[in-house]
Amino acid sequence: MSVDASSVVKAAFACYRAQDRAAALPLYAEDFTFTSPQDDHIDKSAFFARCFPTADRFTEQRLLHVTPADPELVLLHYEYALTTGERYRNVEAITVRDGLIRDVQVFFGGRV
Repeated sequence: MSVDASSVVKAAFACYRAQDRAAALPLYAEDFTFTSPQDDHIDKSAFFARCFPTADRFTEQRLLHVTPADPELVLLHYEYALTTGERYRNVEAITVRDGLIRDVQVFFGGRV
């Protein structure tokens, strides 16, 4: 039975918001890479050390659109509010293969 890529992405975001590292780790492939305007193809270890522990910066994060582009690619559009009160929107292109997140590319949006 194949795993729905959108469900994996939603589960990963729920783990991030809850800061549940133990539940999140098995959702990511060992060869996972993460790219954003601040990070260039960092590996799973660097992602969980540098990016995953940042949820305390947010007071809110809402998934606006979780859109499958094909069986392995999910486009995610979300809005978040920082503890400073500023609101932003980003888009992520997330590759899920064999039920595991293989690659995340983050595109920073502007202030809302």
